[in-house]
Amino acid sequence: MTNLAGKTALVTGASRGIGRASALALASQGAQVLVHYSSGEKAADAVVAEIRAAGGNAQKVAADLRDADGPHALAKRVRAVIGHRLDILVANAGVSKAASIEETTVEDFDNLFAVNVRAPYFLVQQLLPVMCKGSSVVLLSSLAAHAAVGTLPAYAATKGAVDTLVKHFASALGERGIRVNAVAPGVVETDMSGFMKTDAEREATLGMQALKRVAQPDDIGSAVAFLASDAARWITGETLRVDGGSKL
Repeated sequence: MTNLAGKTALVTGASRGIGRASALALASQGAQVLVHYSSGEKAADAVVAEIRAAGGNAQKVAADLRDADGPHALAKRVRAVIGHRLDILVANAGVSKAASIEETTVEDFDNLFAVNVRAPYFLVQQLLPVMCKGSSVVLLSSLAAHAAVGTLPAYAATKGAVDTLVKHFASALGERGIRVNAVAPGVVETDMSGFMKTDAEREATLGMQALKRVAQPDDIGSAVAFLASDAARWITGETLRVDGGSKL
């Protein structure tokens, strides 16, 4: 598939997990991909190398999205590389913290919202000047935004905020021809997942899904690439559940 040939894409948090899978999926369809990372430079190098080895075009770009000016710094670096056109923004970078209401600290709460909500908000804001008619924004939501899964109340609140941003961004940017959607994974086998550490937790995960296998990052990356492509040209303002039929 080459329906993204000639397109430029930024994927945040692309050195591992869902971000890595999304970067590889976009590159496989012909997009030039900027692989963002915060601290995993070697892992980002590996993603860039894998894309180039397959004949694709990729570069790495660094920024700490926990910082208040992180999105602004990242946008400036991205614009220096791509010039005046960004076709695809995948705001994947995120953090998670399993904690009960009683255990959650102010620091934890603020860190979750800084990375999961503030960063994508201001990244969209700062990159709007280089987006154009046909550009696509894909945010990362979660099953936790609409179902109680584990001990994740603060994290779930950030993903509920993402779902709200999707609606408002899509409405505000529709006149410019810019689409905004989100994918909402269920439990995915990544480094960030706090589930499936034991056989019992693995069985519990499978028990809440209609499809009886554990999701892999590629399952989500394919959905991200779909939403970014012209195949989804009439979809905006939606949060697409990509969770194997979890909590039906």
